[in-house]
Amino acid sequence: MNKVKIPLWINIMQAVLILIMLGQVVMYFFNHQMMAETGVQVEGVPLLNLVYEMGARTLVMALVSIFVMFTQNPKQYIIVLIMNIMREGLETIIDPLYPVLNAPVSPIADLGIHIVIVAIEVLALTTLIKLSKKANQNFT
Repeated sequence: MNKVKIPLWINIMQAVLILIMLGQVVMYFFNHQMMAETGVQVEGVPLLNLVYEMGARTLVMALVSIFVMFTQNPKQYIIVLIMNIMREGLETIIDPLYPVLNAPVSPIADLGIHIVIVAIEVLALTTLIKLSKKANQNFT
């Protein structure tokens, strides 16, 4: 069977995203002061429930991404990229509308940064889809 080689730049991009997700997981589970500095109040059971659920979901996404990076399976990678695009795409809208207190950039700059990140992720997705289709054609 013809194996699709995942381009290095896609693996590097995914590794950076995994590091960001793991940093968020640490914040959600262990560093509530960091969250408080952004303006998020982490007091009381209902809010802690939301924070821990967000941490759990982010952890699962990071673990799935790590698994896919090890397997280098393009079909699995495509699913992870779709999840990344959906998450980052929604953040593209949410972050500029509801900026955190200690945001490092203005809402407009944040919007621009998110658009660039989503564009890179979409490019990675289309690249993998093309490589996967090409490999399937060569296999048959």
